Amino acid sequence: MVSAADRAQDAARTSVWLGSKAGNRVRRAEAPEGGPALDRDRIILEAVRLLDAEGSAKFSMRRLAGELGVTAMSLYWYVDTKDDLLELALDAVFAEIELPGMDDESADWRDQLRAIVVGYRAIFVRHSWASALIGRYLNIGPHSMAFSRTAQRILARTGLPPHGQMGGLAAVFQFVYGFGTIEGTFVQRCADAGLTQDEYFASAMGALASQPEYREQFADAASLMAARGGETVGDMRQRDFDFAVSLLVAGIEALSVRGSA
Repeated sequence: MVSAADRAQDAARTSVWLGSKAGNRVRRAEAPEGGPALDRDRIILEAVRLLDAEGSAKFSMRRLAGELGVTAMSLYWYVDTKDDLLELALDAVFAEIELPGMDDESADWRDQLRAIVVGYRAIFVRHSWASALIGRYLNIGPHSMAFSRTAQRILARTGLPPHGQMGGLAAVFQFVYGFGTIEGTFVQRCADAGLTQDEYFASAMGALASQPEYREQFADAASLMAARGGETVGDMRQRDFDFAVSLLVAGIEALSVRGSA
């Protein structure tokens, strides 16, 4: 078993996909004798479910083992550290993103880009714990890499010059990451409070409007809130997201023309 300290000191241990772990997959696909039937896929699935329910702060191998009906030590037959399991769980949620087919050269990159950002945003809303983990790991699992390759191929079709394509990726996907992270956090906050998003929003806005120091500022914002449209928090958020993506697409189009001139 590799300790978390060993993982931090050894560059090859910065990812479950590197080092000796990759060579141990066959052995670790075999269940130890006795106890419930178990495999790595089942452990990852249950880890994702537990993370969704309780978040990463409360996640522990002991808690996961209890949900699976095994001892915590049994889990270490399949993964070396909790970090390894969290990295596997993170890659698993990337599998939920529906990637556009890239074989059709006539496909419009704008449609492909909009399709992939929708899926990317959704994983942070469905799995609010994923946001904090992305920066912790190398994100080189098979599902994460498939997503990255597809995103790169889409940006290559935009006409952006090669030196600008990584900047284009950053502009689009760091925006979506931030948008989805804030949205996912808000959704979780509402769930923790036992309120719908609309109920929580109305309560928060009412509390702020009742305070003299905030009343004037929010009165000025009222016209903007009305102009954004939508009857629900979800509607308003969707309009904001769609418009922001359209701005990014327009910017890429404008710079692509300059790059090809």
